[in-house]
Amino acid sequence: MLLLATLAAPVGVVSALVAKALLWLISVVTNLAYFQRLSASSVIPSDAHLGWWAVLVPIAGALVIGVMARYGSDKIRGHGIPEAIEAILLGKSLIQPRVALLKPVSSAISIGTGGPFGAEGPIIMTGGACGSLFAQFFHLSASERKTLLVAGAAGGMTAIFATPVASVLLAVELLLFEWKPRSFIPVVVSSIVAAILRIPLLGNGPVFPVAPHEIVGAGSFGGALIIGLLVGLGSVLVTALVYGCEDVLERLPIHWMWWPACGAVIVGVGGVIDPRVLGVGYDSIHGLMMARIVGMSLLSLLVLKAIVWAVALGSGTSGGVLAPLLIMGGAMGAWLGHWLPWGDPGLWAMAGMAAMMAGMMNIPITATIFVLELSHDLNLLPVLLISAAASFAVAVLTSRRSILTAKLARRGQHVSREYEVDLLDLTRVGDVMETDIPRVTKHTTIAELSKLTLGRTAVSRHQGIIIVDDESRLAGIITRGDVMRALQRDPEGRSTVLECGCTDVLVAHPDELLSDALRLMLRYDVGRLPVVSRDQPSHVVGYLGRSSILRAHSKGVQNDEQRERRLPNRKTVRNQNVRAGNPA
Repeated sequence: MLLLATLAAPVGVVSALVAKALLWLISVVTNLAYFQRLSASSVIPSDAHLGWWAVLVPIAGALVIGVMARYGSDKIRGHGIPEAIEAILLGKSLIQPRVALLKPVSSAISIGTGGPFGAEGPIIMTGGACGSLFAQFFHLSASERKTLLVAGAAGGMTAIFATPVASVLLAVELLLFEWKPRSFIPVVVSSIVAAILRIPLLGNGPVFPVAPHEIVGAGSFGGALIIGLLVGLGSVLVTALVYGCEDVLERLPIHWMWWPACGAVIVGVGGVIDPRVLGVGYDSIHGLMMARIVGMSLLSLLVLKAIVWAVALGSGTSGGVLAPLLIMGGAMGAWLGHWLPWGDPGLWAMAGMAAMMAGMMNIPITATIFVLELSHDLNLLPVLLISAAASFAVAVLTSRRSILTAKLARRGQHVSREYEVDLLDLTRVGDVMETDIPRVTKHTTIAELSKLTLGRTAVSRHQGIIIVDDESRLAGIITRGDVMRALQRDPEGRSTVLECGCTDVLVAHPDELLSDALRLMLRYDVGRLPVVSRDQPSHVVGYLGRSSILRAHSKGVQNDEQRERRLPNRKTVRNQNVRAGNPA
C-alpha cells in the first residue's frame, strides 16, 4: 500500500498536466475549426456563424478520427470508460503507449470539431494509460498496475472537474472492482495531488458555482423522488437509443472507419438547428443550474442533445459521456420541474443531472457527490441522493446493464457491478472440511490402494488420499494421478503409496479462513489439503477438497434465494409442546 501510494503521487501530477493539455488542445482545435485562427482562447461552437457550412466541420473531424482509429489503434473509439474497464478485467491493466497519445488527440479533434461530448471520458482513459505505463516501467504486478491505472483516471477526472471526492468514488463504484486499502489509499493520493495542481493550472473553486439553496423540505424530497423515477426511465431509453444507432450503422455495407463520418452528418444538422448541442456544453450545464434555460428551449436542448449524442457515440467516435449526461439530465429535470409545486428549475436541473448519471452509469453515490462538488450547494445533498437512488432503482429493474457494461456485454464480456462480502472470507476451514478422512497407511501398496478405490469408502470418493504412519500421523498424500503413473511404471503395483506419493505436504488448519486455504491451493496448483491441528501439526483432523469449497458457495446461494418463515406460528408452537410432553 505504501509503495503504491508513493507511486500514485507522480501519477496524479502527470494526470493533471495531461488534463490541462487536453483542454488546451480542445480550445486550439475549436478555434481552428470554427473561427479559422490559431488560438487557445476559450470559445464555444455556438459563437461561430457559419450557417449550413457548419455541417461540414463535424464530418471533417470524424473522417480524421476514423483514419486514426483504423491505422493507429481502434482502442480510441468510444468514450473511454468501457475501454478502461476492459483493460482492468481482461487486459491485466496493460495499455499501449500509442493509446495514451492517440486518445486525447482524437478526443480533442472530435470535441473541437463539434462532437457533443465531454472531456472526462478521454481523460479517464488517458490518465489511466499514464498510470498503467508508469506501473509497467516499474515491473509491477497486474493488481498493482490496476491500482495505478485507476489512480491516473481519478487524477485526470479531478483535474477536469475539481471533484476529488467524486473521482475517488467513481474509482470505487466503477473501476477498482474491490474495496481494499492497497487500492483506495493510492487513488486518494493521486486525486488529491491532482486537485492541488488544478489550482495553478485551471483555477480554484467549483466549476459551476451557484447561489446556495435554502434548506429543502419534505415537499422537495417528494419532488426529487418523482424526478428520479422519470429521469431513470429516460436514462434507459437513451441507452437503448445509443445501441440502436450502433446496430443501424453496423448494417451499413461500409468499413467501420466511415461510421463516425456518417454520424457526424446528424451532428452537423443538429448543430445548425441548435448550436448548444455541439461541443462540451459546459456553458449549457451552468445555465441549467442557474435556471437560465427555461420553457421550450429545455425540451429542444434535451431532444436534440440526446439524438446527436446517441448517434455520435453509436458511430464509434471519440468522446466522453459525463457532460452530455449532465445536459440531458439537467434539461429533463428542469422541464419536469415546471409541473412541481416545490423548488425551482435550477434545483430540479441538478436533481435530474444526478439522476441521469446514476441511471445510465449505475453509480448513484458518485452521481450524488459529483453534482454536489460541481456546485458546492451542500443543502441539496438529500435531494440529489433521493433522485439518484430512485433513478438507479428504475434502471436496474428495467435494464440488466448500464451504458458502460452493455458495451462490454456486446463484445461477449459480461461484467457484474455488485459488491458483496466474499463468503469464503467469513467461513473457516473447520466449518466445511470433511471429517470422514480418506486415508491409508504408508505400507499400503499401489495394488491394494487400487482395490480400495473400487469400494464405497472415503478413499473411493476422493481424488487425493492421505498417507499416515503407524501412529496415524501425517506422512504424505497421494492422488489418483500418482496411482496411474505408478501402475504405468509397475503394472503389478508393488510400490508403496509413500514411495509414489508426495511427502512434502501443504496443509490447512481448522481455524483458518477458507479464502486463505483456497489461495494456497491456487498458488501451488493443488486440489486438496489435509487439515491438521495447530497444536499437533501431524494430527489429521479433516480433509479439504474442491467439493468442500463448492458447498460453502452453495450456502451463500441458499441465503440469497431460499425464503423461509422464522417466527413460529401457533401450530408450530403446539407441535413443539406436544413433543416436549406439555399438552398446554
